[in-house]
Amino acid sequence: MKEEFYISLKEKLEEQHKFPTLYMFKFIIPADNHRLALVEALFGPEAQVTTRQSSSNKFISISAKEVMITADSIIAVYKKAEQIEGIVSL
Repeated sequence: MKEEFYISLKEKLEEQHKFPTLYMFKFIIPADNHRLALVEALFGPEAQVTTRQSSSNKFISISAKEVMITADSIIAVYKKAEQIEGIVSL
């Protein structure tokens, strides 16, 4: 089922973007410095990564903008991200 999701996502990305493109990733994680470091490690040094703590301080939202070469490179980031416990991709 996940592979079907990624096939569909690839089709949508290729329809909606001309590559290379500046792509924005958004994630929510439980407030934890280790998990935050894991998410930040998904991106290269040239990525613009911003974080915001929730009002309850229980969660951190992360936005990252990075130039992506292909739809497959975007999907690769999402596949790595899904290995991080508690992460929610938006």
